[in-house]
Amino acid sequence: MKAGKAQQYAALPYRRTKAGTVEIMLVTSRETRRWIIPKGWPIEGVEPHNLAALEAMEEAGLLGKVGDKPIGSYHYDKKRGDGSIVNCTVDTFAMEVEQQMPAWPEQDQRKTQWFAPEDAAAQVQEPELRVLIAKFAKQFR
Repeated sequence: MKAGKAQQYAALPYRRTKAGTVEIMLVTSRETRRWIIPKGWPIEGVEPHNLAALEAMEEAGLLGKVGDKPIGSYHYDKKRGDGSIVNCTVDTFAMEVEQQMPAWPEQDQRKTQWFAPEDAAAQVQEPELRVLIAKFAKQFR
């Protein structure tokens, strides 16, 4: 049963390695344990890029610089607890990670892992997110 459309905001966390390559951090979702990027629902009065940064901190303990313009967006179907499905548009902001905190709110509910961009793209299920990751990583080559 389709329940409608919704907007979310996400961070695409990345870092540069000493070798000059780029890595992308993915987190697991709480229910299905799929690899995803940190994202969340709008909060009144919070700018979208700041919301993306907040989600990255809560879900993965990440602190860093978030761009104030989206690098792109992707869509996915969110299954709600009542069985309904919401089609979400996720505006995504690049986040250059400066550190991962030793402890964070959802630490016991999720796993985090750094991936090479092509591996990160292969791990996520959403085709548009795969393209977004690959496109983003190209600028560092």
